[in-house]
Amino acid sequence: MQSICVNNQSVTPSKIVCVGRNYVEHIQELNNEIPEQMVVFNKPNSSLSHELNSVHGEPLHYEAELCFVYQQGRFSAVGLGLDLTKRQLQSQLKSKGLPWERAKAFDGSAVFSDFVAIEQIEPSLRLELWIDEQLVQSGGIKLMMYKPDDILAQLQSYTTLVDGDVVMTGTPKGVGEINAGSRFVGKVFVGEQQLIEHAWLAI
Repeated sequence: MQSICVNNQSVTPSKIVCVGRNYVEHIQELNNEIPEQMVVFNKPNSSLSHELNSVHGEPLHYEAELCFVYQQGRFSAVGLGLDLTKRQLQSQLKSKGLPWERAKAFDGSAVFSDFVAIEQIEPSLRLELWIDEQLVQSGGIKLMMYKPDDILAQLQSYTTLVDGDVVMTGTPKGVGEINAGSRFVGKVFVGEQQLIEHAWLAI
């Protein structure tokens, strides 16, 4: 079983629950329709990786997301995650009305920074993703269609979250293809205070 680091301790999520299409401008950049209800899909524990791969059968695309660790009935820690996507395969599946899992839940498709504890979720929580010193994604709770409290309530209405599970809350605009050798730097802020910075070298 794969693990994440939460407050310098190893935690093993049973699953990763992902919210799709949660930022309007990202929906528009992929020419998708705004959904009538929250879009949810899961990644298994086996999708976790500490390496950022650029290829898995086909070129991969990055999607940076604010992520939360669930513990004792609430979101207790925040981090930055990269939801890696087989965009070509996803488009094929979507065109046929089929589930996305083959394009989203493959081994190595979930890459996370360390997570830090939070007492409460501040509306000013936001992320930045830099690639080769260029800012490519920026967004946060203020731009989300479904805020973290809404997400948690909807998830708990139909599924059991287990302590250590990770919830990915969607990606802002600016997604793109991963190029081997590129340096990715993810940052999480509350307002102007930086909580997290994590770097990966794409392979």
